[in-house]
Amino acid sequence: MRGLMQDWPLLVPTLLDHAALYHHDTKIVSRSVEGPIVRSTWAEVAARARRAAAALAALGVTPGEPVATLAWNGFRHLELFYAIPGAGAVCHTVNPRLFRAEMAYIFNNAGDRIVFLDLDFVPMMEELADELPTVERFVLLCDEAAMPETSLRGACAYETLIAAHEPAAEWARADENDACGLCYTSGTTGTPKGVLYSHRALVLHAWMLASADSCGYTSGDIILPVVPMFHANCWGIPHVSAMCGAGLVLPGRELGGEAIYELLDSERVTVTLGVPTVWLALLDYLETSGKRFDHPLRLLTGGAAMARAVMERFERDYGVKVLHAWGMTEMCPVGTTPCLKARHDELPLEQRLDWMVGQGRSVYGCELRTVDDGGVELPRNGKSAGHLMVRGPWIAAGYFRHEGGEILDAEGWFDTGDVATLDQDGYMRITDRSKDVIKSGGEWISSIDLENAALAHPGVAEAGAIGLPHPKWDERPLLVVVKAEGASVGPAEILDLLRGKFAKWQLPDDIIFVDELPHTATGKISKRGLRERFADHVWGE
Repeated sequence: MRGLMQDWPLLVPTLLDHAALYHHDTKIVSRSVEGPIVRSTWAEVAARARRAAAALAALGVTPGEPVATLAWNGFRHLELFYAIPGAGAVCHTVNPRLFRAEMAYIFNNAGDRIVFLDLDFVPMMEELADELPTVERFVLLCDEAAMPETSLRGACAYETLIAAHEPAAEWARADENDACGLCYTSGTTGTPKGVLYSHRALVLHAWMLASADSCGYTSGDIILPVVPMFHANCWGIPHVSAMCGAGLVLPGRELGGEAIYELLDSERVTVTLGVPTVWLALLDYLETSGKRFDHPLRLLTGGAAMARAVMERFERDYGVKVLHAWGMTEMCPVGTTPCLKARHDELPLEQRLDWMVGQGRSVYGCELRTVDDGGVELPRNGKSAGHLMVRGPWIAAGYFRHEGGEILDAEGWFDTGDVATLDQDGYMRITDRSKDVIKSGGEWISSIDLENAALAHPGVAEAGAIGLPHPKWDERPLLVVVKAEGASVGPAEILDLLRGKFAKWQLPDDIIFVDELPHTATGKISKRGLRERFADHVWGE
């Protein structure tokens, strides 16, 4: 017997409808790329998003079609997060920090016809445009006065485009399982893979974030996401903020310690989110300037581990509570959240930090387990480390265009590639990574890609890349090289070769030459052996 409940679909645009109706005057503050602060409300965001949806329909956007954005955290980008799925299309956020070849592959793999971009990225796209045969139109996120001269195909100003249309009376009809978002992950080797989000997954993910035993966002919060909107749905903030009716402060491209402090202080922000490198810059500014906060502030960190000492200094010296969460692009992205149990809240700071430095606690909707190499589940004792597996309604079941083949096991579990421990209360700690990607400042660098590129030099016989701890970036790449017999190659030559294939931040910080590399019994380079050998390496020496 089926229940007698309404079949009411969970659709992303309904989040904005709710915010516009019941939180219509809640402020949306945005630092624009052009410079000035722009102030809006949820009601204005909704009206403009409907205009943008009407414009997309007039441009012939079809249901399920990817529409790309290349933009910072700003009010126009927020409008597109709703306008694109509201037009029945798929909001495809592109990371501008990727290397040029990766970006070209991502645009072409998605098949984008329309690209919305901030002014900063016009020169980049002018260089890339000839490599993007599917792109027919570039829409610049500005008004007519700021519109630059450009060679981009079909270029027009966003404000001019949406002003020509009345707000769409209705959002495009959709099923909750229809695709509405697309984000590519380069956390694995090989070509980037697309994670295709459904309306249902993103709404359920937002509900989880809003729950009191998770992140607990409310209508009383003012949220400043430093994490970019092109990174895994901005950790769900554009969606959960609308669901709760929270205020938003969008920082644009200015992400330095002073710029972030000014917004946190002047706009009375209650929650801010970003990777540890951002918070190191903020802490440095606080300590050098003598500035403080005179209102409650909690800081959510993720993407990489934050040092215990940094968490302690924020809370002890500035009254800022640091909360640690974990997730992946494949998970919308949050899988564990920082909520402590009542018995932990009562502990002194030193003891609370023992729990806070982990990656958070399991939430309903994201099941976690760890298994050994044979797939046998490990005990939840906080000590047994194994492969971290996840499943749930906002976890990817496969990659876009079936890249990578089947990614779930027979029971529907997704292997995260991390090695972790779980305890009986659901607290998870990542101890290692089963894949040898290097995590630097919240971004992934493939060790295998670095090795293969170095091997293209005739003077290199063998190369191994590993990530070693770094005081600012969490990890940085170290490239260890064996020279070909009789070769006289040096670090500068190898770096010159790599510069043609990698972005600057992906390049190794040091290149060391050795007589031989450690190998496993099967003849593979032993990354564990390399890490042990260079555990005491000092950067720059």
